[in-house]
Amino acid sequence: MEKIDQSVTIMLPSLIHRIGGDTVKRLKHQAQPFGCELKRIRRSRNWQLVGDAMAIQDFLIQIKDVEHRDADYLIKKLELGLRQHSDKLEPLESKLQRLIAQNPSITLAELMAATHCSLVQARAARFAEDNWD
Repeated sequence: MEKIDQSVTIMLPSLIHRIGGDTVKRLKHQAQPFGCELKRIRRSRNWQLVGDAMAIQDFLIQIKDVEHRDADYLIKKLELGLRQHSDKLEPLESKLQRLIAQNPSITLAELMAATHCSLVQARAARFAEDNWD
């Protein structure tokens, strides 16, 4: 079964110069429980945040609550980066239901090609969406 790569990399140029070294250290530790990694790119002044799209979204929600003043630049960059990967933020089940609702005559093969899901997942979504009234 093929799985869609949900990994996202968001570039953060000159992060320390914009929000400060202490804030970056705190955020680096706060990102770890979400499965995200805030790291410096080689020896440059540029940084990046790497992680699952849903995990980055959860991390963004947390820093909006906790670090909203200190990390304003980071919040804006993460929101912009996640907008580019909005397809990875929608769960597979809801994506399948949306596709079936948009086109009721869509085949299982087309569902599998559009979402990279398995045949079992496509059949389950089709069965759940069909009304037997």
